[in-house]
Amino acid sequence: MTRLWNDPADFADEMIEGFVAANARSVRRVPGGVVRSTVVPDGQVAVIVGGGSGHYPAFGGLVGQGLAHGAAMGNLFASPSAQQVYSVAKAADRGAGVFFSYGNYAGDVLNFDAAQERLRSEGVPAQTVTVTDDIFSAAPAEKHKRRGIAGDLTVFSTAAAAAEAGYDLDSVSRVAARANDRTRSFGVAFTGCTLPGAPAPLFTVPAGRMAIGLGIHGEPGVDETAIPTADELAALLVEKLLAEVPDGIEVAGARIVPILNGLGSLKYEEMFVVYRRIAQLLTEAGLVIVDPHVGEYCTSFDMAGTSLTLFWLDDELERLWDTPVDAPAYRRGSVVAAAQAESAEVVASDVAITPGDAASQAVAQHVRDALEVIVRTVDDNVDELGRIDSIAGDGDHGIGMQRGSHAALAAGIAAVDAGAGAQTALSRAADAWADKAGGTSGALWGVILNAVASRLGDTGRPEAADLAAGVADAVRGVQTYGKAQVGDKTMVDALVPFTATLTASLEDHEPLLDAWTAAARAATDAARASADLLPRMGRARTHGEHAIGTPDPGAVSLGLITTALGELLAEKSN
Repeated sequence: MTRLWNDPADFADEMIEGFVAANARSVRRVPGGVVRSTVVPDGQVAVIVGGGSGHYPAFGGLVGQGLAHGAAMGNLFASPSAQQVYSVAKAADRGAGVFFSYGNYAGDVLNFDAAQERLRSEGVPAQTVTVTDDIFSAAPAEKHKRRGIAGDLTVFSTAAAAAEAGYDLDSVSRVAARANDRTRSFGVAFTGCTLPGAPAPLFTVPAGRMAIGLGIHGEPGVDETAIPTADELAALLVEKLLAEVPDGIEVAGARIVPILNGLGSLKYEEMFVVYRRIAQLLTEAGLVIVDPHVGEYCTSFDMAGTSLTLFWLDDELERLWDTPVDAPAYRRGSVVAAAQAESAEVVASDVAITPGDAASQAVAQHVRDALEVIVRTVDDNVDELGRIDSIAGDGDHGIGMQRGSHAALAAGIAAVDAGAGAQTALSRAADAWADKAGGTSGALWGVILNAVASRLGDTGRPEAADLAAGVADAVRGVQTYGKAQVGDKTMVDALVPFTATLTASLEDHEPLLDAWTAAARAATDAARASADLLPRMGRARTHGEHAIGTPDPGAVSLGLITTALGELLAEKSN
């Protein structure tokens, strides 16, 4: 269990603050994460990594000379927001473009891609290679759908070494993609992990049993077995990885880097016992072991478990792998220390609010009321939303919704108090939700609220049709941004029937209250029906059968929120 925290909501920010204080020789803080505190030559490609916190040394611990130039650090097990990624990238850019790499998770893809597009729109070249090393998360024919676990280290190191060697952006991407293609990982766990303030682990493993194929965000394994001996575990790890050798490689004589990674609570001594047998088995298979690693490289908070990664080298990859590194949590070789960079504190800019007219300011008060209702609804259901999400996901949906909705309310109140009209108040709330919550749901709720806000305007009083049009815009935005369709077991399964019902009811000239109530009922029914669906998107996809019988948490939260907003509308109609 996790024992030390102040306010769980502040844990990630306080952790980053302490990390920077302890490692000022290597990193400095910027909005959204950290960048190197040492001088980086102009004209060097900036390698930006990142993801949710709770995986130290990934991701901030891998920022330093010879490794990453910056890390976008999201909240616990939640991807950083697009704004956070963009902020880190801008701080690290040295004029040669930005290279992004991160684990292949839906929220990370959404937010990093959005930041990449923003950079490109400003004329900054940017490219991405997502890490897809986990062999248990998708079949070989769908390798592009696999998630990234401890193989992050090989891809990040290769890209960063190439940047240090003067490779241009295209070449950095080329070698990083090859490193990813030649990296395979497989993990097991004996206990789940517990986030600060949580009453229970995100998942549990029965005593005396071992989960196979787990995810680093606490996603349950896809299989379970009795706990083996150390030698039996070594044999299982090696057998699974040697069953999927990258294309074009002959095992006999191949050179590999084995990485035995601890997930948080497994002792080094235990891992050494396991690695002893791993080394024997790899050698017996005719492989040449190069620079073996045993330690913690990508953890899952306090999870007891381990993963084995095999990095299949070629001449170029091996040369890059040998690059000296000096980062807070990873050092190898001899690095000539770079001078400390002189940098002013980076402060996020705050655009002044232009007041709306009297009619729109009155509507903005209703926006504030709606945000308060959303916060109460999420707070009342946070534990249940987390429970639903933990069955086949990572269990943080309720916490993420809570962070996002509270941030949205604070931003909305500040905007209303400054005289904002309805559009500005809701758009400020939308941006705060996306930025503070991070993850997939944070990004999508940002899209939803911004779409609705754009139809409200800062002058006059919008009609019911404007609200319906905003919701329809939200559906298109969510589906474009997140790529989900009805039937994929996501928020979209509730959002589409909500929008369709609201639009049809208003076109039939029903009062807004009746139309909204019917639409909320349709969303709630659809959310309930999502229990029968097999997930085809997001983290739950790899645990499809485990999700059957449980509704999608994003769909459920949408149903709860639209229902509560309908009740608010009824109160204001009386």
